[in-house]
Amino acid sequence: MPALPERRLEGLCLRSHPLGEADRLLTLLTREEGLVRMVAAGARRPRSSLAAAAPLVLLEVQVARGRSLDRLRQLRVSHSYTRLGQSLETLAAAQWLLELTQLLLPEGAAPPGLLELLLHRLGQLEELLQGEPALVRPEALGLAAQGGVQLLSLGGYALPLEADADRGDPLRPPLGDRDWRCSLDPAMGFRIGRRPGAALVLTASELALLQRLIRPQLPRRADGGLMGPELVWLKLLDLLELWCREHLGRRPRSLALLRQDCGAAGATEPG
Repeated sequence: MPALPERRLEGLCLRSHPLGEADRLLTLLTREEGLVRMVAAGARRPRSSLAAAAPLVLLEVQVARGRSLDRLRQLRVSHSYTRLGQSLETLAAAQWLLELTQLLLPEGAAPPGLLELLLHRLGQLEELLQGEPALVRPEALGLAAQGGVQLLSLGGYALPLEADADRGDPLRPPLGDRDWRCSLDPAMGFRIGRRPGAALVLTASELALLQRLIRPQLPRRADGGLMGPELVWLKLLDLLELWCREHLGRRPRSLALLRQDCGAAGATEPG
């Protein structure tokens, strides 16, 4: 029987599931082929050479083509982001970004730059662990929201942040107007004003903050602190959850961890 053709890939492990008695089923986001699923035979056995194949690990792998699933032959760890588990906030933010990536992508397809964006955000979450502990939570929430907005944009499900869904008028929130409101209809987009039955209502400053998340850097005050209180960042994550449920057909489970111990229900202004 001829040997199966093999190829080398580099990718971030997004998911790992037990398979049979000793194997793992892996999902990798790769530069070369997008989303790839493969079997790591014997990876759950003690001292297996494939045991490092786990979520949040960037791998260089040698893969053989199989009839139904590829098979992992060899691996080398390029970088492990598993120390994000030292903080509930950084781990939850990372899990949200990984889960959203899987919701966005069919197998074998990935837009250019998606892996680089994901690795950049994970690296920023890692940096939080070296800083002031009190800043970890708000910064992680900010990175989770910004990463979600940018992943949705790259994946073809961008939030329509430029124009009113009804009239097409530009969405230009007047920052000095405390009475101004904008309503979210997850099926259509944003409508100026407080609309009956809206899934979520934003103030002018909240919409302005959301619009800035498509930029490379998190929005910050002049003193370097993160713009917006914690409850506003939780509210923006609520908005992303509503958008995902409507357009991706599933409610991301990992966002629940980011709300833990926060009383997030009070973060959302009802319609």
